[in-house]
Amino acid sequence: IQAVVVYPMNALANSQHGELTKFLNYGYPDQRGPVRFDRYTGQENDAERQRIIQNPPDILLTNYVMLELILTRTDERALVDRARGLRFLVLDELHTYRGRHGADVALLMRRAREAFEAPSCQFVGTSATLGGDGTYQQRQAEIADVAGRIFGARVRAEDVIGETLRRVTPERPVTDPAFVA
Repeated sequence: IQAVVVYPMNALANSQHGELTKFLNYGYPDQRGPVRFDRYTGQENDAERQRIIQNPPDILLTNYVMLELILTRTDERALVDRARGLRFLVLDELHTYRGRHGADVALLMRRAREAFEAPSCQFVGTSATLGGDGTYQQRQAEIADVAGRIFGARVRAEDVIGETLRRVTPERPVTDPAFVA
């Protein structure tokens, strides 16, 4: 496991699983791209969980509750072992982690880094609504401060990346055989 992506809700993990399928599988002759990914949220049946534990993907999509269980249950110990030296720990919807809940998730991030023996893990926080007032640089500094507190790692303001809502690439249907080819 190279990356663990943590969502606050299963619905988001399910949605992003569909997006990864679109971008990392469609267009390849065998419908399997170069990166393997899977969802491990508690919605999976026993056979699916065992398949994932026995053959973990490159990217594991989960939620913060299941990440807690992965770190504490003996049945998932193999997932922790296979994530040793984890390269990326992504926390989606960073703006949702506030107050006591935010403190719990912040501690979970630190415990995950320790359990995965990943001192140089790259933390990534995503949010479409985290921001505030002020200049772009002031918002970057504020977001860096929040991310640093949640991840327990230094986050520099210049590492915060903003976005625009203007699409720059044309939308193409993944069911169009000409596009897929």
